[in-house]
Amino acid sequence: MIRTFYDKYLLEYPKAFLSILFIIVVFFGFQSTKLEVDVSTETLLLENDKDLEYFREITTRYPSGLEMLIVSLAPNGDLLGQESLNSIEKIRNEFLKLEKVDTVMSILDVPLLEQGDGGIKELVDSITTLSSKDVNITRVKEELLNSPIYSQNLVSKDFKTTSIIVFLKYDSRYFELLDSRNSLRNLVESKNATNDDKKNLNIVSAQFKEYRDKLRVEEKNFINDARIIIKNYENDGKLFIGGVSMIAVDVISYVKSDVVKFGAMLFLLLGIVLYIIFRQIRFVVLPLFMCALSIIITAGILGFFSWEITVISSNFVALQLILTISIVLHLVVMYRELVAKYPKSSQKQLVLVTMLRKINPAFFAVLTTIIGFSSLIFSNIRPVINLGWMMGSGIAFSLLISLIVFPAIMVLLPKKKINLSFEKDFAFTVVCAKIVDKKSKYILFSAIFMTIFAIIGISKISVENSFINYFKKSTAIYKGMQNIDQNLGGTTPLDVIVKFKTHKSESSVVENDTFDEFDEFEDEYEQQKNSAQYWFTEERMQKAKEVHNYFEMQKYIGKVQSLGTMLKIGERLNNNIPFDSFTLALLYNNIPQEYKDIVLTPYLNIEHNELRFTMRIIDSDPELKRDELLSKMENDLKEIITPDVGEFRLAGAMVLYNNLLQSFFSSQILTLGSVALIFLIVFWPIFGSLKASIITIVSNIVPMSVVFGFMGFAGIPLDIMTITIAAISIGIGVDDAIHYIHRLKEELQKDWDYKAAMYRSHKSIGFAMYYTTLVTVLGFGVLVFSNFVPTMLFGLLTVVVMIMAFLGAILLLPLLLVMFKPFKPKQEKYVA
Repeated sequence: MIRTFYDKYLLEYPKAFLSILFIIVVFFGFQSTKLEVDVSTETLLLENDKDLEYFREITTRYPSGLEMLIVSLAPNGDLLGQESLNSIEKIRNEFLKLEKVDTVMSILDVPLLEQGDGGIKELVDSITTLSSKDVNITRVKEELLNSPIYSQNLVSKDFKTTSIIVFLKYDSRYFELLDSRNSLRNLVESKNATNDDKKNLNIVSAQFKEYRDKLRVEEKNFINDARIIIKNYENDGKLFIGGVSMIAVDVISYVKSDVVKFGAMLFLLLGIVLYIIFRQIRFVVLPLFMCALSIIITAGILGFFSWEITVISSNFVALQLILTISIVLHLVVMYRELVAKYPKSSQKQLVLVTMLRKINPAFFAVLTTIIGFSSLIFSNIRPVINLGWMMGSGIAFSLLISLIVFPAIMVLLPKKKINLSFEKDFAFTVVCAKIVDKKSKYILFSAIFMTIFAIIGISKISVENSFINYFKKSTAIYKGMQNIDQNLGGTTPLDVIVKFKTHKSESSVVENDTFDEFDEFEDEYEQQKNSAQYWFTEERMQKAKEVHNYFEMQKYIGKVQSLGTMLKIGERLNNNIPFDSFTLALLYNNIPQEYKDIVLTPYLNIEHNELRFTMRIIDSDPELKRDELLSKMENDLKEIITPDVGEFRLAGAMVLYNNLLQSFFSSQILTLGSVALIFLIVFWPIFGSLKASIITIVSNIVPMSVVFGFMGFAGIPLDIMTITIAAISIGIGVDDAIHYIHRLKEELQKDWDYKAAMYRSHKSIGFAMYYTTLVTVLGFGVLVFSNFVPTMLFGLLTVVVMIMAFLGAILLLPLLLVMFKPFKPKQEKYVA
């Protein structure tokens, strides 16, 4: 049937097939214009994560500071000098003019709680700020440097750097649409949805996407405006800016830039390498043309199904190039081999035989590659799932395009004499064949050594990720985040919520004669009798200080803010005597709201009977192990917050992202084991030999393990990007193995001499494997020059993967086949 299709149809009417394909490409080309990039935090969250639900719940109770930018300024002069204060004021006022800004906090705006001598009464009656008249600059500096609230938050330890914290407006509409969409999506995926639910999901999804895209434009404009403000004042000192919003905008910029810049560079470099190898224009233009068609169609599929490019899938163009160029080069090498061997055959005959000989191994290679990428589908991370689907469909279209476009175009071209100078001058595969034959012990020794290397290296791998490490140290965003991280209390936010156990009867025993200065307030306060009076118990305050002190003692935690901060200030104001519950209740009820929102409201919620401890992690510390830190905090807090006191829970971006990494790592390790078992089952009927199937698996596991061993020794952590290398390793390694074994079985039919068949295979299919590796390694080497570290690491690891997969297929696989001879003369018919 396949022969009839090519002989009677495709090769007879190639222009008709190309015309139909052209229409398809135009359609998908139009759909590709709908392709979008989404690097929001929603793309880096675990589906159905209970911690995510809890995080969204507490953000409704503590919306203050949910989104913010931090501007760090190291002025040229003294930090409290008039020139520096003028610069801070101007920058603050410029940000307040921006539509997305809610409030701005700087040393000019915060309450100075230690400037008066009248104690708590004076503090409640009149709060001083740096903008107030007749402030004592010496006392201001002393307070800012030593205050539990402001030290390493608004000013650095050396008092040379200050921060201007820009709080953005809370967008309730966005979260309402997000919650509605996710609820309906979960309902539909649970198979319990009605038709109306499905319609509502489409409507809400469209509304969410429209609103999100609108916000994305506004956010980009806001970040641009913020950078303009910073640029306008760069002569006033060293200015840096950082924040989650800025990271998202910059990542989109880097991803788009890399796709365009490195996509063009890859095509150019691939073209140069292909010409050096083949020395004929047709074998340069045709592979690149087919790669372009494959990318256009895949991008069109993504646009059609509204699969957005995320940080995880940003390298889909590069992946598509690898997989497509591999298929095409196997066809090109087969055709060139036939032309050299049968120079008198017609072009149609040569093309026909090429397709008939390569269609089976190409099909099974693609099938197993799809199985490899299908391991991503079982993740709980939607962008990873989408990557599995998009690469599966992409490689399927690459195969379809290759099996149609290559023969259709080649049959229209005149037959030309093949230039084999590269094969003769750089016969590396022949050298490999001699090594397999004469130096087999060295290969086995190397395989054992690499296995040991891999085991040791894998033991060193950590499951880590740091947003600051997504960027090179030379970039402005890295410098800004590092400056804030090291001088102003850390970057990555982490919250701990302590919910106290509710008692049936709670009261505050107040000794009225303790503070005579409060007498005039007692009557009024007794009349209010609100919940605050009874909530601030001695037990709760003690736990607040104990938990706060624990966090401050941890090595990797920067600035800690909580009610414990206010309790420390209270002691300083009250001659080192702790505030009692009455004083705290008074302060809570009478402090002006604008200052209450700074020092109290963000850290306790009386209605829900809970305290909030918010802190920032020193993300740039190279020794930081995030999962270990979170586990340690969980265990230690169990000793402080016992069940009779209440319960606690960790929340925030650090928790959510750590959950994602740990889940992805464990699920992928298990899935890769399942994929290896599936391969074993699939290879058995393909090769007609269980022994050959086991040999293929072993020859792939060893080089793939070396890749992870290399990551361990190089200190490259497993994160949301690098974990996908496993799927790539399997796909590419299995692809080479199938092509090699298919050719070896053909060569065995001639004399059943394994060594002779091995030599002939190396001189034929070996070149296709060699060229694929050479082209990919040289092409993807350019990715290491990206400013976006995930792209750089992807390029580096792809190079390592390609080299190890090639060495496994050209050295270890043939050796094992020659040693164990899995095929016997009775197995003359190839099962496919």
